[in-house]
Amino acid sequence: MTHPVRSILVATDLSARSDRAVDRALELGREWNADVHVVHAIERDAATTALDVRRVLPDPGAKASVGLPYGPAPKAITDTAREMAADLVVTGVARYNDLGDYLLGTAVDHVVRDAPCPVLVVKQRAHGPYQRLLVATDFSKGAKAALLGAAALFPEARLHLVHAYHVPFESRIKSEDVRAIARSEAQQKLDALLADLPEAVRSRIEPHLASGEPGVVLDEVAREVWPDLVVIGARGISGFVQATVGSVASSLLQRVAADTLVIKEG
Repeated sequence: MTHPVRSILVATDLSARSDRAVDRALELGREWNADVHVVHAIERDAATTALDVRRVLPDPGAKASVGLPYGPAPKAITDTAREMAADLVVTGVARYNDLGDYLLGTAVDHVVRDAPCPVLVVKQRAHGPYQRLLVATDFSKGAKAALLGAAALFPEARLHLVHAYHVPFESRIKSEDVRAIARSEAQQKLDALLADLPEAVRSRIEPHLASGEPGVVLDEVAREVWPDLVVIGARGISGFVQATVGSVASSLLQRVAADTLVIKEG
C-alpha cells in the first residue's frame, strides 16, 4: 500500500537548533521512502550555497535535494511546498515559552495557515518512529480529519484520543448528577465518533475523557502517556487561534514538549 507522503519539505536556518527538524525529516523520508527537500530561505544577498546546507545534514551525502529560495522565510517555504507539491512540511523550534519564539519566529503561524499540506513542528531529537500519538478532539469535522490523517501517516502508532468536556455550573452546583449527565453526553459523542471510524483505526484508539479546561486535561494526559507526537486539527482560517480545539492549540505548543503535527481540514 502506498504511503500518503511521497514528498517532504524541511526548513532550516543552518543553525544547530534546526538539526532536530532536519534529522526527523530525513528519518521519515527513509521510513516512508519519500523524497526529502531541504530548504534554506535567503532574504538578503548571501553567499550561501547548497554545499553550506549539506554541511548541516547528519550525513552530508544523505539522500535529499537542497533548495535556496529567495524572499522572507514564511513565503519562501509555503511557495516552495506548493511548487513541489509537498505532502508534509517540517520545521523546528528554538524555545517553548511563546509562539513568537519558534525557529521561524511568528512565521510558523504563516506556514501552518498557508502550507498546502500538514505541518510537523519538531521539538525533540528523533529516537525512532512515532509510536504514541496524542490526538485532541472536540468531535468536530476538522478534528476527525486530523485523527484520520494522523492514523494514515503513522499506521503502526497507538492513538490516544483526548476530549475535555465541560460540566455546566460546576463552580456553583456541586452535583454528581450534573457531572454524570455531562460525562454521559461526552461519552455518547465519543461512541458515535468511534462507530463511524474504520475498524483498522478504531482498534488503535485509547480514549481519554475528562472534565476540565482543555489545555489542563491535555497536559495531564500527556504526562500520563508520554506521547512522542501531538496532533492538532486546524481549520486554517487564522492560524493556531482557529484550531478545532480552540486556544488549546497554542496552549499545547507551549506546554507539551512533544513534537506537534497540525493537520488542516480538507
